[in-house]
Amino acid sequence: MIKTVCIFCGSSPSVDSAFLDAAAETGKLLALSGIHVKYGCGAAGLMGAMAKGVLDNKGKITGIIPAFMVDMGWSNSNISTTLVTHDMRERKRLMISNVDAVIALPGGIGTLEELMEVITLKQLGRFNKPIIILNTQDFYNNLLVFLDDMVNKQFMREIHKKLWTVVDSPSEIISAILDNTGWNPDEIKYATNI
Repeated sequence: MIKTVCIFCGSSPSVDSAFLDAAAETGKLLALSGIHVKYGCGAAGLMGAMAKGVLDNKGKITGIIPAFMVDMGWSNSNISTTLVTHDMRERKRLMISNVDAVIALPGGIGTLEELMEVITLKQLGRFNKPIIILNTQDFYNNLLVFLDDMVNKQFMREIHKKLWTVVDSPSEIISAILDNTGWNPDEIKYATNI
């Protein structure tokens, strides 16, 4: 049973509407499934669209944001539950704490950093939940090629490609989480001896 998920996604308002639509649809589907969403509390871009999708469908959402971003006026005032953190590190820790999955929608360097950190934590046996990458409009194709190249050049093992699951549409997210077979924390052994 999926109770809570963390969503990483971008905040740029200048992106193509297809990305915003997919984010809104993701929020809607999670809300209609009764799944609590934790996210970075942004009001713009995919963050805002996804949050609106949750709220418009009477879903539960928690925003987690560092104090300096609140001071910048970036916090989503429509979110009733907001946790303000000291810094980005604490924000990420709280976002992935006690969740049943992490979902990465398209985003900028912050989203990429969050995604890479949670994949690293999973590889090292410190996070053992599904990581779903929503590849809207092939956004993550170049990253996936780069990760394949890491495997091909033996910086990672083939088994490490099981750390994440890629889907093309919001409608595939929930089944991808449910179908995930997990990652045994003992598989930290694969992080060495490539």
